[in-house]
Amino acid sequence: MTVEPLATPSAPPALGPYSPAVRAGDWVVLSGQVPLDPATGTFVGGGIEDQARRVLDNISSILGDCGLTMRDVAKSLIFLIDLADFAAVNELYAAAFGDHRPARSTVQVAALPANARLEIEVWAYAGDR
Repeated sequence: MTVEPLATPSAPPALGPYSPAVRAGDWVVLSGQVPLDPATGTFVGGGIEDQARRVLDNISSILGDCGLTMRDVAKSLIFLIDLADFAAVNELYAAAFGDHRPARSTVQVAALPANARLEIEVWAYAGDR
């Protein structure tokens, strides 16, 4: 199977040597998104709600660059630096996905890049698209 980086003009600039999205067979895999403004590359401050909105908007935009939507997401992984933020993130996550319910894991971690409070990665099924 070939793994190919995908064009993602809506993605914030990468913080390291990685691709924001790759195609691997029938799958599009997005690198974890932290709350970076794609227009400026700057970290979005504020509370967990502001950061979660930015991350979910980034994911939706990057999926759009790849010809996909949130409904194509089969699996997500949420990293939180504080599980006390779970309820707030869960509410925004549910709104972003509507009635679509991909498989999901949520874990607490010690720290994230750019001092983010959360990071979310997703796997989306692209089939023959």
